[in-house]
Amino acid sequence: MRFLTVPGLASSGPNHWQTIWENQYPDQFHRAEQLNWDWPVKDEWVPKLQETIHQLTEPTILVAHSLGCITVAHWAQEFKSEFVKGALLVAPADAELSKRLNFVIGFRPIPATELPFKSIVVASTNDIYATITRSALFAKNWGSEFINIGKKGHINAVSNLEDWKDGKEILQRLSQVQLPQPIAQ
Repeated sequence: MRFLTVPGLASSGPNHWQTIWENQYPDQFHRAEQLNWDWPVKDEWVPKLQETIHQLTEPTILVAHSLGCITVAHWAQEFKSEFVKGALLVAPADAELSKRLNFVIGFRPIPATELPFKSIVVASTNDIYATITRSALFAKNWGSEFINIGKKGHINAVSNLEDWKDGKEILQRLSQVQLPQPIAQ
């Protein structure tokens, strides 16, 4: 099983759990890249994600964060892949209610159709980019299991999760794959 990380706005920096997991498991985790991480345009981000997914040759779980979750939802409406077996969707950013509507181009409306693979939405009660109620609605619409992890902010580097062991447990449950001991940093 492989894992494809799908970061959100500005990508994921060195202290973000996505980057830490990529560094701990370089043979299993690969990052989907975007042409411009700082100017999200759905009609660029979704096709760029498709380019990466189109190159998959093994069963893969998408590991998305923030606007990456919304990118995955849009991707699933337009494309499909026999290799995408599931998605961990962490802290989906509410592009519909964003104060930056002119900045997050084309991501609304957020798809409300069930994803064609297993998925888990993980959300926080004090995320400034989406209320817990909206995150639960996304999970319901997408046919995802929903996990409320309490007050963890946007579940990013600022949340001080480091390698986010609880997130790894959720990912292992979703993927049915036991991650090995991390490579020492």
